[in-house]
Amino acid sequence: MSAQGAAGRTQVQTNNRATGLAVRLRGRGAAPPSSQRAQPAGFQHVRVSLDDASDALPAGACLAWPAPAHGQAARPYRVLALSGGGAGGAFGAGALVGLSRAGRRPEFDLVTGVSTGALIAPFAFLGSAWDAQLTDAYTGGYAAEVLALSAVRLGRGLYPGERLAQLVKRHLSDSLLAGVVAAHRDGRRLLVATANLDAQTTSIWDLGAIAAQGGAPALQLFQDVLVASASLPGVFPPKMIPVTCDGETFEEMHVDGGATSPLFIVPEPMLAQRAERWSDRGVEVYALVNTTLRPRPSSTAPGALPVLLRSFELMLRSSYRNALRSVEAFCEINALPLRTASVPAEFDGVSMLRFDRKSMARMFARGLALASEGRLWRSP
Repeated sequence: MSAQGAAGRTQVQTNNRATGLAVRLRGRGAAPPSSQRAQPAGFQHVRVSLDDASDALPAGACLAWPAPAHGQAARPYRVLALSGGGAGGAFGAGALVGLSRAGRRPEFDLVTGVSTGALIAPFAFLGSAWDAQLTDAYTGGYAAEVLALSAVRLGRGLYPGERLAQLVKRHLSDSLLAGVVAAHRDGRRLLVATANLDAQTTSIWDLGAIAAQGGAPALQLFQDVLVASASLPGVFPPKMIPVTCDGETFEEMHVDGGATSPLFIVPEPMLAQRAERWSDRGVEVYALVNTTLRPRPSSTAPGALPVLLRSFELMLRSSYRNALRSVEAFCEINALPLRTASVPAEFDGVSMLRFDRKSMARMFARGLALASEGRLWRSP
């Protein structure tokens, strides 16, 4: 058999950590199954894959608009969107803790997260009771230890994949999942985005639906999705997630959700279907961007590496600005109040890919101070 044929047809016997069952994975050279119909092995209706921005949500999708939970009808439906930004997530974490201390922290009915925003999202979803864990995640020094420059190993990424997995696993627990399940059953939603490189599309994962399945498989998939959402290409290796479709199992390759959706309120097809219903009740939208959007001009060194890094930063910043403009446009069209916040310009020049404990502590403290003083949010 030719090398090409082996790559396309070979099936590999493996043990699926999520289900504990032996499954046969199609080789990486094989054509992937439809991402619209494929679901993680052992799970159903826990994600929606957006093959095209015009696609309608499939019947029975996990993201069907939830009914108001008990006690919600008397107040607005509150949405929090958390962007990526690497170490800049320390600012968003500090902002949430500052809102708690000032008594201005809303209970959010829908929380969405991408990349470092996905790592913050469960704590933002569960509320002020989890502020100590959120503070430790971004100021405790573990991220600086695990992702220190001395840990760089050139391979599928600058860092070995287990480094990011260790960071995520440290802050997950059965009690955290139990809290997510309780909120999910009360009608609230926690959504995280990843980029599916095989299908070249966005996957939106319902972490509440995953957690509600319970047991070790749910904890493992919950962790895998968070790792995938934060796996910045080139910095961390892609995350392989087994999915099943038409009786076959295939490993999908997922990376940082910011590659396709740097910031989102709800999936674009859902907006198109449900926008007319947003006016049925009050909706408040909050967007927390974990990077600087207004850089201060400075000269770029002519070397290849400085030019590459500066260009990469420009690309990321432009994608976040465009994503925020889309959120602003949607809110304006539907007459929804929008509040936004982003890392102040004083941190421009601080690399969001360096998980330095001192700089992260400074960003955390700045977010905390702005929120405590009532100066965090801006209106467009």
